[in-house]
Amino acid sequence: MSFSRDSKVEILQTTFNDEDCAIAFLAGLFHSCGQIEKKNGKLYFKLVYDVEELFDYVSEIIKKFFGDEVLPEIAENYNINKNTYYEISFEMDKFKSMLLDVGVIDLQDGELKLRLDLDKNILAEDEMRRAFIKGVYIGASTSSIKLSSEPNVSCGSGYHMEFVSQSHEFLQEFAEILAEYNIIGKIFERKNAFVLYIKDATTIQDLLALVGANNSVMEIANEIAARELRNKVNRQVNCINANINKTVEASLRQVEAINTIIDTIGLESLPEDLQEVAVLRLANQEESLDELLKLSTIKLTRSGLNHRFRKIIKIAKDLEE
Repeated sequence: MSFSRDSKVEILQTTFNDEDCAIAFLAGLFHSCGQIEKKNGKLYFKLVYDVEELFDYVSEIIKKFFGDEVLPEIAENYNINKNTYYEISFEMDKFKSMLLDVGVIDLQDGELKLRLDLDKNILAEDEMRRAFIKGVYIGASTSSIKLSSEPNVSCGSGYHMEFVSQSHEFLQEFAEILAEYNIIGKIFERKNAFVLYIKDATTIQDLLALVGANNSVMEIANEIAARELRNKVNRQVNCINANINKTVEASLRQVEAINTIIDTIGLESLPEDLQEVAVLRLANQEESLDELLKLSTIKLTRSGLNHRFRKIIKIAKDLEE
């Protein structure tokens, strides 16, 4: 399962004992993934969603607080971009009372119309707003977050979560509700829809905590820690490799200079102090300056040894010119 779907299933493990919160949840859900369609001369309010467990969850809420047995029409599952989606259709005449209560339809001139603005009474209390956000999260959220399957293997995924809707007005009101909890997102238009997106990992964690997906919060925290550790190790390895490369390149220059001197004027023509370090380098061509100092009987500092090699390189350069 994906991270997004796992977090939604986790939210559906909790139930509502308060009717106002249950209605707020349905309002968020119906506003975020609902639409009206006409079929066989009847109007239906249809939900389109990507979590199979949602049907039983919504059924239990409606039975508990509205007293009606839900007999929705479930369309066949279908796939879009490798994702499976499900549909539930509510006959509007039969569920008119419920749909009016959750604020997704209005009676206008005796006709039922889709309501785009939010009913402020449903969002009057903090717990009701939290329940509403849960409904929107279940109905409209998607995420590109991927968790690493192994601690040392990167999944190559960033932190991105978004809410998609056909209504800019709805997303704008929803963004204002999230902002009350310091969860800030940006809205942009994509093709024929609008998108509210969040790209900051900490903000996504706050949102998941707000909707009660605590296991998902911990999974992101672990992923952040794992990625930071991998990045730290990679930086250290890169630093070590860079130092090794520098050591090898320096050693090659020094050996090349010593061989140039041997082939032209001979090593014995060098001052005794330079001869000593030249012989030491030829005998230990892969060692760093620090290792050479440990192997040498010459009392020198690292800078002193490096200074002698610079002299040897200059002599070889002058000979070549």
